[in-house]
Order: sequence, then structure tokens, then C-alpha cells
Amino acid sequence: MYLKKALWAEGLEPSTTSTVAGDLVCSLKRERLRREVTLSLRTGLREAQAHFSFLRVRGLRNLLKFLASVSESEPMIQLFQDSQTYRDLQVVPVLFQHTLIPSKGDVVYNLDHIYNVEPLQITSPAIDCEVALALRVLEGCCLLHKEGRTLAHQHKAMKVLIRILSTGGQLERAACLDAIISIMLDSPANMMDYEAYSGTEKVAELIKDKQLEDNIRLKCGEFLLLLVGHVLPSANRNAVNKDSPNVWQKAPLASTQEDLRYLLGEECASLIWAASQFGSSLDNEQRQSALHIHARRVLDSLDLY
Repeated sequence: MYLKKALWAEGLEPSTTSTVAGDLVCSLKRERLRREVTLSLRTGLREAQAHFSFLRVRGLRNLLKFLASVSESEPMIQLFQDSQTYRDLQVVPVLFQHTLIPSKGDVVYNLDHIYNVEPLQITSPAIDCEVALALRVLEGCCLLHKEGRTLAHQHKAMKVLIRILSTGGQLERAACLDAIISIMLDSPANMMDYEAYSGTEKVAELIKDKQLEDNIRLKCGEFLLLLVGHVLPSANRNAVNKDSPNVWQKAPLASTQEDLRYLLGEECASLIWAASQFGSSLDNEQRQSALHIHARRVLDSLDLY
């Protein structure tokens, strides 16, 4: 950002001028970024609430690009987090109110609207691409802002995501698995919902289905590795005594390990446990590569038995 030298600064000492001008530039830059964040959110959210699917898709794509650019800068992340304290700029509620909602099926219309002044308002159902985009936006919001996970829980996110995981297509399922991981991070409420809706059982059904696309089964393997190796250990450390009404009756990690032994067998469950202990000293690219390799080993192990 370029600013001409202020006229009132001509008579000031150089050191004083530098400090004052620097503070002014920083303040103006922050206000500009705040306006850009607000404008991007308002534009994307307006289209994401449209009645036509192609407009919602465009709005979700813009929101996803916006979140990707926000993630590159710590000040931008802070501005995004600040924006989510305003109800009309919150992204997560819009996703569940306009895209991540159950289809109403075939709606039967009558002729009553012909005699009314107001025209009939028809909302097109969400297509696969739209649902997948909404799940990616949800993932980004929850990774960038902890309160996004709280908002997701308020909208019964886990119930919605498990339903999509059970009935969705290839594109939706891949995005859904990533979204489930993101909303469970440091969120005991969402983790308990995951257990309540038998999340591990649903994922196990998919990974055992040899008629399913190979990349979805691999994605399920990666999901289980992340769940056992990274998500649940933090929940295990935060688990409180069983007398509290809002906690698990047993440590979540132990419970999931028991489920995996029952659903996938002792051999596969042991491999998942051993392979999930990776990544602490690896960079992002190496960690992703290791995750993919270990998921393939889990899949191969499962296919042998």
C-alpha cells in the first residue's frame, strides 16, 4: 500500500514521523483487510443462500477460495475469527440451513399460488458438487476457528455428516470424511456425537465394501489412522471421571480400539494402531505421503482376511 507523506508530518523529527506514519499505515492496512474480509463473506454468503443451486455453488466456491487465502496469513485468520462473532457473517449456519439439509423429495404443488399476489418460491435441491463444496467450506471454517465446531454441534453436524457418509456419492464421501475429522478436533461434544451415531461402524462398513471405489476405501483408511493417532489421543487426555454427565463412560481411544477389533479384526486393528503413530517430525508433504502409504497397508491387510 502506497501513501503520500502526510503534510502534518513535515515539521516532525524523522524518528517521530517514522513511528507515527508506520502506525497509521498499519491501522489503514488492517481496516482495508477488515473491509475485504467483510465484503468477501457478504458476497459469498448471499449467493450461498440463493434458491438456485448454480448460484449456491458459485457462492461456495468463492467462500472456499476466500478461506484458502485467509489461511496463508495469521492477521487474516484473526480477522476471519473476529468476523464470525457477527451473526450475519457466520458461515457454518448458512451451510446447514441451505445446502447440508435432507432432500424433501418430490414436492407436490397445487394451483393456489396462481390466485395469490406472491409468486411461488421454488428452491432447487443441492447437487453432489454443491454438497461437496459445502463440506470443504465447513472443514476450512472448523480448522481456522474453534467456535466453528461449536456452531456445527449446535446444528447437529455429526448426524448430518454420518447421513451423507452413508448415502452420498464418491465426491461427497471424500469431503465428508475430512469434515468429520475437522469438527472433532478438540471438541468433546462432537466426538460424543460421533460415537452416538456409530461413526466408526459406518466407516468400517465402507472400508470393508470391496465393491466401493478404491480411493474412497483408501480415504476411510486415512480417516481411521488420523482418528486413532491424532484426534482421539487428545480427547483421551481430556477425559474426565465417569460421574460427570457430559463425558464418556470410558476413554474414547480405548472404546474406538475395541470397536475396530470387533469390526475389522484383531490383525487390522493392531496395524491401524501401530501405523497411526507417525508424523510428529515430518513436514506436511511427508506426513501426507506417509498417511497414504499406511492407509494402503491397512487396506491390503483387510483384503487378506
